[in-house]
This record gives sequence, structure tokens and C-alpha cells, in this order.
Amino acid sequence: MPTNVTHEYKEAEKKYLNSRTIQEKIEGLQDMLKNLNKHKGTEKLEKQLKQKISKLKLQLEERSKKKKGSSKYSIKKEGAARIVIVGTTNSGKSTLLSRITNAKPEIADYEFTTKMPEQGVMDYKGVKLQVVEIPALTKNFYFKEEGPPLLSIIRDSDLIILTFRNEDERKMLFEELYLNDINLPIIYYNNENVEKLKELIWNNLDIIHVFTKMPGKKPSYPPIALKKGSLIKDLTEFVHKDFLKNFKYARIWGKSAKHDGQKIGLNHKLEDGDIVELHE
Repeated sequence: MPTNVTHEYKEAEKKYLNSRTIQEKIEGLQDMLKNLNKHKGTEKLEKQLKQKISKLKLQLEERSKKKKGSSKYSIKKEGAARIVIVGTTNSGKSTLLSRITNAKPEIADYEFTTKMPEQGVMDYKGVKLQVVEIPALTKNFYFKEEGPPLLSIIRDSDLIILTFRNEDERKMLFEELYLNDINLPIIYYNNENVEKLKELIWNNLDIIHVFTKMPGKKPSYPPIALKKGSLIKDLTEFVHKDFLKNFKYARIWGKSAKHDGQKIGLNHKLEDGDIVELHE
């Protein structure tokens, strides 16, 4: 153990060593993690604590699955990316979902209105994105009945939009995400203009949209969503495997082109909004 651990860390360690149940052990380890002075000298200890927590959580989840079967909270991942709205109660989650998607969630003044994950589809320049509103997070969320499956939805997403009413709530949300080993890009919702917010969401996703076209015709719609850094080869494989087999060259218009209609090969790197004409 590092010699410079805090008094709070030592107390948390005692709690962990004296714990009897899996939940008590997890809570003790999480308290140790929260009270650990994080620097280069404690990186190994931090990693060990996270590994112990993960193993104990897996044991707890396996026991829960045996008792209850499959989770009613599971949601199939769809669209080019999944964005989750994560926040505290009455922090504007449902209002946000209704503003940026086609969803019509219940919106009310009383707390904990959302009982189940709500989802909708956000259209950004023709690309369909799945947006899921998670019921309000609370302290020690993992130990709530719905905690593990809802945290799993968050973990399997591509971006988090965080909503909260004050600084204490913001800190609590960050702590819950950290303790549950969720490391995703995060943006804040500050009641922005809808189009500006959609653009902010798009800019924080690891995807681009690319149009294809036939010679002498206008670009096809909708566009194709690809990961940032994708090459012409990736686009060609996405369109059809036969294109890759018979590929001769492509022409390109957009940010990645040196000039309109530039002739390029399979290793050309694509940029957001490019228009590509494939030749075989």
C-alpha cells in the first residue's frame, strides 16, 4: 500500500476487510477508490481496486440473473450510434429527448417520472442516431434493482448527454460513472438551440457521413455512416463486396479532395460530408 493514503482511505479499507456480503465488499472497495489520492504512484493500486470491483459485480450480477432471468430493461442497439441521456430527477431528460428525437415521453413536475428507458431516433443530415433516456441516476445506483442493466445500456453507448440541476448533482453523476467504470465522451445539456445541440452531439461522435453517387447523377440519399478515419476501401466494402473485387478507382468531392472530382484509390482517407463516385 502507498504510504501517503488518506485517513478516509484507511477507514474505507477497514470497512472492506470487515465486510461479509458481496455488496458490502463492493461498497468498501468503491469508498477506497473514491478516497485514493490519484497520481502516478497509485495507478497500479487504482487498477487493482477496479479489477476487484468488476469481479465482485460480475458475481452479484450472475446471482441476480439466476433469480430473475433476462432483464426487462434491455434495449437493442440500433442506428449509426447510441446516445444516452443521463441525469438526476427533474433535470430535463425527457424534455431533451422530445426536443431532439421523434419520441413523446411523459413530462411532469413530480420526481422520477421516467420509470423505464425511453428511446427515440435523432436524424442528423440523414443519419439515424438512437437516443435513450435513462431513468434518473441516484447515489449507489449500481445497488438499485434496475442499476446493473441500466448501467450496462450506458456502457454500451457512444456518447453521454449529462443533465443536472446543481454542482452537487453533477459531482454525484460523475462519481457514479467513474465507480462503474464508464468512460465515454460526455457533453452537457444547457438548453441550447436544438440544431446547435445536434451539431454538438455529432461532433462528439466517432463517425462521419459520406454520400455515394453514380456517374452523371446526383448524390444518393441517405448518406452512409462510417467511423472517423475510414478509407475508400471501407466505404467500398460497406456498399458491396463485389465493388471491392472489381474496384478500379473512385472520384471524390468534399473536404478530403484536393480538387473536385479528384481520382483516388482504396487508401484515400474520407472526411465528413465527402461525395464519392465508385468505378469498377
